[in-house]
Amino acid sequence: MARTARALGKNYWALFLLILLGIVVGSFIGHLLGGVKYLDWIDNGLRFSLGDTKESSVVTLDLLGVLVINFGFSLNVTIGSVIGAIASVFIYKKL
Repeated sequence: MARTARALGKNYWALFLLILLGIVVGSFIGHLLGGVKYLDWIDNGLRFSLGDTKESSVVTLDLLGVLVINFGFSLNVTIGSVIGAIASVFIYKKL
């Protein structure tokens, strides 16, 4: 008889929130260690964005002046945030 994830007591919302927390903590630690000479590689990463975030211009949808919607999205993935996400998955499996 196959067990489902719910029967095993897995909570995927807890996993999602734990991964988000790991990303934030890993990014924060990477930012703090960015000034240390031999640990500055932890703060390296890539930025993905919709719109030009450096000039604060975003994609705009103007519906005849009645409704104007601005879209903007920026994602900064660093080595520290990836390490934090992986660590949070290991922590979740141990719980």
